[in-house]
Amino acid sequence: MAKKSKGINPDLEKAISDLLKQVMADPTASLLDKTRVLDRALNLEKIKQRVTDEEWGSGFMVDDEGETD
Repeated sequence: MAKKSKGINPDLEKAISDLLKQVMADPTASLLDKTRVLDRALNLEKIKQRVTDEEWGSGFMVDDEGETD
């Protein structure tokens, strides 16, 4: 079984980027359409931040005194 590569699929990243450019340049696109595409792009950026941050989520298993369960 092949090991899954870590990170975002470049095709997905390009597709969202292209869609964002197209919708923002389209004068007939509604505000709702533009905000949906913008939301997708922002969510992708959040996911990229999580993937690159090795410490993200490491504090969830630590109690208030700093001891692990």
